[in-house]
Amino acid sequence: MEKIFFSPPVLFALMFFSVAGLSKWLSKYATKKQSSKYSLDPYACGQRDVENYVNPDYSQYYPYAFIFTVVHILILVVATAPADAPALPILYIAAGILAVLIAFKR
Repeated sequence: MEKIFFSPPVLFALMFFSVAGLSKWLSKYATKKQSSKYSLDPYACGQRDVENYVNPDYSQYYPYAFIFTVVHILILVVATAPADAPALPILYIAAGILAVLIAFKR
């Protein structure tokens, strides 16, 4: 019985329904406020009625984000690699180095 109670689907259902019930019970204490006339207007940088909206360019950021992701996953995979397969972490490290070199190639 204890194993069934601690299984992920049962715990998920228990947490889901307890949070849903708590939300329903606490909703009677929430404020019932009418939306203002500005609630659906665009809002940027603390100013209303923005004429010239600036759209930032993150294209130079993506290679660094890619490298962070590759290195992060590489470290997780190598740290949890089985001890009886020593060639597997070496292969992962080589693939990670190759991915980093490809990302910075111009």
